Amino acid sequence: MAIGRRKVLAGGAALWVGAPAILRAQTSSKIHVGHGIAMHGEPKYGADPGPLDFLNPAAPKTGAVKFGTLGTYDSLHPFTLKGVPAAGLGSLWETLCWHSPEEAFTAYGLIAETIEWPEDRSWVAFTLRAQAKWHDGTAITPEDVVFSFDILKSKGRPTYAAYYADVIKAEKTGDAKVLFTFRNDKNRELPLILGQLPILPSTWWKGKDFEKVSLEPALGSGPYKVDSVDVGRSITYRRVPTWWARDLWFNRGRNNFETIRYDYYRDNTIIFEAFKGGDTDIRRENSGRNWMIGYKDLPAIADGRIQRAEIAHENPAPMQGFVFNTRRDIFKHRNVREAIGLMYDFEWQNKNLSYGFYQRTRSYFGNCELEAKGLPSPEELKILEPLRGKIPDEVFTAEYNPPKTDGSGNIREQVRKAIPLLKEAGWEIKDGKMTDKNGRKLAFEILLNDAAFEKMALPVKQNLERLGIDMTIRTVDTSQYQRRTDNYDFDMVIDLWAESLSPGNEQRDFWGSKAADIPGGRNTIGIKDPAIDQLVELIIAAPDRESLVTRTRALDRVLSWHMFAIPQFYSGKALVAYWNRFGRPSKTAKYEPLAFDTWWVDEAKDRALTRGEKK
Repeated sequence: MAIGRRKVLAGGAALWVGAPAILRAQTSSKIHVGHGIAMHGEPKYGADPGPLDFLNPAAPKTGAVKFGTLGTYDSLHPFTLKGVPAAGLGSLWETLCWHSPEEAFTAYGLIAETIEWPEDRSWVAFTLRAQAKWHDGTAITPEDVVFSFDILKSKGRPTYAAYYADVIKAEKTGDAKVLFTFRNDKNRELPLILGQLPILPSTWWKGKDFEKVSLEPALGSGPYKVDSVDVGRSITYRRVPTWWARDLWFNRGRNNFETIRYDYYRDNTIIFEAFKGGDTDIRRENSGRNWMIGYKDLPAIADGRIQRAEIAHENPAPMQGFVFNTRRDIFKHRNVREAIGLMYDFEWQNKNLSYGFYQRTRSYFGNCELEAKGLPSPEELKILEPLRGKIPDEVFTAEYNPPKTDGSGNIREQVRKAIPLLKEAGWEIKDGKMTDKNGRKLAFEILLNDAAFEKMALPVKQNLERLGIDMTIRTVDTSQYQRRTDNYDFDMVIDLWAESLSPGNEQRDFWGSKAADIPGGRNTIGIKDPAIDQLVELIIAAPDRESLVTRTRALDRVLSWHMFAIPQFYSGKALVAYWNRFGRPSKTAKYEPLAFDTWWVDEAKDRALTRGEKK
């Protein structure tokens, strides 16, 4: 679906008079014109459906919020690989469309007032809103849209080139209209992911080097501006009171804070201490252990000054795991990856480090209908059979599940299984070390950017020592980590892939052969596999929901049985702790449980908290 997170087509049969004659000849099917477009079926909402039940249109526009974040930053230009961009920059620039968090994948016009496309989706056109403005009051133009597409695809982060690979060109076709022409009619989500294109000011960028690190934010169009900068330490944004999109139906009740500040810390432990001390306001908790015991004895929890919430959601569970860089020779053989994976004792870790809070990840599309379970269905076999011999044999014979232990910490059985796997791959224990026929020792480094991850890595290191395998743990700062991962200069990392309910073009960036050598891409593993490329293209070309589900399950099986990653864990809930000075909608969107832009400062609660009153 998307570029790391949607009834009603007005004038559906009308001819798009702005289309070039050649396009009209090539697309004999009817032209749709509307305020929204769904990947499959029809949009849920009308042109102005009234208040949305996961927003509070009466929320006050006041107050300040402070977040704590890890690492540092040295750039206010998030669209290039160079530099480390500051947190929160996404609130500065708007996109062509808004994507509904209540629908699997539906886009509604934001900068674009209407969307036009043929039945076969071989092109899409956007007509811009007359009121869409930059912060200096000038209009957002078709030239800005064309510039944004061209510059991001050619000089932006590699993600844009991957997502928009099937878009031939963008061109102005009217005073307020832009046409995107596609390579063919096989990529049905292109009209929606073009709606995610951030629009940048062409005039502002004229004469500037787009690929250069910059601490000057480009002219924006979003709900916030940069207010103050302390490079590497903090950044504050201020709400734009005259923001042109504030009264659009999906924005009523969003972007309520007057200022938003991000303070940077070097360590997650320090971030937690800052939160407990009131130096930050809201904390999204990612540690099951900390959630279970870290808050237990806090006086502010006991007296209600700090609130906690576990918010269920319907998002697919991300695949998070220890990830092998298969560009490294030692990890090219699946047996080696499988043997190392046996040394991750999830059951022991979950019991002893996370108090049983998590579930084991077993799928790249877990916790939803896209997840592969049991043996392949007849529909899946039609896709997989032509690939027999090019994909793991187990895809046809067994359901993938990661290895399971009794949680005692005794891994004798896992060691017994791992040694023959390594021997078959050419490795044997000599003088206590796993060694190949050339005398090379099996040793590698896991690269981390957060000391908290060391607790997960250390038990694996200790277990690997029983196999004569040396794993070095190296934790580095944010800048070095980004630099090394952008250039794939690592053996192993902890990474995750967050999937949507409508996977599509981003799968090329995750698993595609062409993405494997592009710096800064998301193919962390380094996969170059024609069979996987074929499955990805089938997903992108899926004509309906049923075929999308079938094709995604097939890909899930193949990825899992290749054992490119050692799956870790997930929770089906979003965890958040916050000082009791906020209001938030009583209902959350099903696919966006922690939408902080829908929260607001409750002045009565804020005054009580300032006076030190208990709940």
